[in-house]
Order: sequence, then structure tokens, then C-alpha cells
Amino acid sequence: MGVGERFSLRGQSALVTGGGSGIGACLAAALAEAGANVALADRDLDKAQQVARQLEKQGVATLAIEVDVTQADQVQRMVDQVLDAWGQLDVAVNSAGVATRARAEELEEDDWDQVVGIDLKGIYLSTRAEGRAMLARGSGSIINIASMSGQIVNRPQLHSHYNAAKAGVIQYSRSCAAEWAARGIRVNCISPGHTVTPMTEFAIPIMGDEWVSNTPMGRVGTPEDLQGAVLYLASAASAYVTGHDLVVDGGYTLW
Repeated sequence: MGVGERFSLRGQSALVTGGGSGIGACLAAALAEAGANVALADRDLDKAQQVARQLEKQGVATLAIEVDVTQADQVQRMVDQVLDAWGQLDVAVNSAGVATRARAEELEEDDWDQVVGIDLKGIYLSTRAEGRAMLARGSGSIINIASMSGQIVNRPQLHSHYNAAKAGVIQYSRSCAAEWAARGIRVNCISPGHTVTPMTEFAIPIMGDEWVSNTPMGRVGTPEDLQGAVLYLASAASAYVTGHDLVVDGGYTLW
């Protein structure tokens, strides 16, 4: 198999949570371009359907699925829908996430529950359901979207709950990778740096200059900057890689 062929996902089935917008939608497009059929799962079904229609133009099959990743029964139904449609799940990208800001001493319990519920519990529920489906076949790749904030205390935003959740994503993914490696399942993370998405664009006028000045490459990221990373981790190009956190941050964590 040549190098280029190792990046192909032809004949494979992929699932992307948070696939209706932002990073999730962009990563789904990369998987479709590589030849995978792609299921877009999102709590906003209309957005998922819009992305699905766009991806179908690349000649792949798509599904749009409504899901709340904090609800175990909905997550299991999500995976079952993919299996019912395509008979297998080869790649899963768990991208659903939220972020709020608060000083640690003022952080409300509801805010903690929301962020940790979606950003960490959602990863746990999704990875568990996807892992079960993949373990039954003895192969698969799961990619969880973490953050450089899982490794550093990011600034100037006040994100103690978000930082804790993303650190948990990294360590949970590593734990699953260790348990499932001998059974054919790879689990890795991508940790983006500051990336402009519908969820973060409001902060650019407030904090964008500081983000750029703290980034060696002198710019914030785009979702497209993550496409190569997801394709590498999803495909046979990374067949000997598991438990890895691939940081894509323009050098932010160097300083």
C-alpha cells in the first residue's frame, strides 16, 4: 500500500458528533473527501441535515442524526442508526462541545454541570457506545476532540471547568486506548489551539489580539487547520498510533 493510499477511507463509515457546524462539520468534510460515508450527529438536526446535503455532493452517503450526547439512550441510538444504515462503524470523531467563562470562585454549579456534562460525559458516553460497536468487529479508530486547555491553563479567559473537562478527555482517551489496543481499536485526541468557529468568533474582538500575540505562528487557527490531523488519525496512515494527543495550536503551548 502506497503512502497516499494509506490516507484513503473509501468503503468506510464515519460518525461525527457536533457535526452540524464549526470544527465537527469541517472534519466531517475531510472524512467525506477521503471517501468515507459520514453520519452527522448534532443536537440541532437542521444544521446536521444541511451539512449532510453538502457532503453528498462529494459522492458519499450521509446520515443526519439528532442527539444529546449527555443522554446515554440517545447516544446508543445514534450508533445503532449508523450500524443499521451501513453495517459497521470504522471511524468516530467526537467533537460536540461547549465553553462558558467564569471566575473559579464564582463558577455556578449549573455551569460546571453543563460544560463537564457535554465536554467530558459526552465523550465518555460516545466513546463507550462507539467502542462497543468497534470491538465487536475488532477494528476502528476513535478521535476525541480535546483542547490545548487540557494541558495548560489558558489565558486570558477564565475556564477552570472547561480546562478540567478537556484534561479529562485526554486521560480518558488514553485509558481507553490502553485497554482496547490489543483488541484492534485505536483511540486518540486532537487538541486544537485557538480556533475561529461559530462558538468562539464572538471572542475575537475581545481576546483575539492577545491570542495572536501568544501564538508563535502569529495567527489563530481555522477548522481547516485540523483536517489533516483527523485524516491522519482516522486512516491507516496512523496504524501504529494510539493514546496520542495531537496538539494543533500554532505553537501556543511552546511558550
